[in-house]
Amino acid sequence: MFRKVASLSLCLLLGISLLAVGCASVTKSDYEGAGVGAATGAVAGALLDSNGWRGGVIGGALGALAGGAITHIATHASTQAAQTNQPVVYQKNDGTEKITSTPMGATKNNCHMVKERYYKNGEMYKEVEREVCN
Repeated sequence: MFRKVASLSLCLLLGISLLAVGCASVTKSDYEGAGVGAATGAVAGALLDSNGWRGGVIGGALGALAGGAITHIATHASTQAAQTNQPVVYQKNDGTEKITSTPMGATKNNCHMVKERYYKNGEMYKEVEREVCN
């Protein structure tokens, strides 16, 4: 059984690595978001599945993908808001999740402060102020 889990883990790790290599615009913050998502997903998966190892591996992989994607979308929205000096909103097609980026003004060195707000089911669950530099 351990061999099967190890093989699955290796396959998932290689698959995620290939996805990361194929994305030229992946940033350090995308990797950080993927790491947080992987850790959260692994713990949740291990707790929810009757086979803790299997749940941890699957939850970690799904969490990494979700965390990296959300971070990438938020970073893109903040960059776009800073460049256009207009609020930017990205929302899932079903309307359950939304990220807004609102420019707050320029700082020194050609940088801009942007406020990111994260919503799930209409409720804000996170707010971050980010400095975006060109």
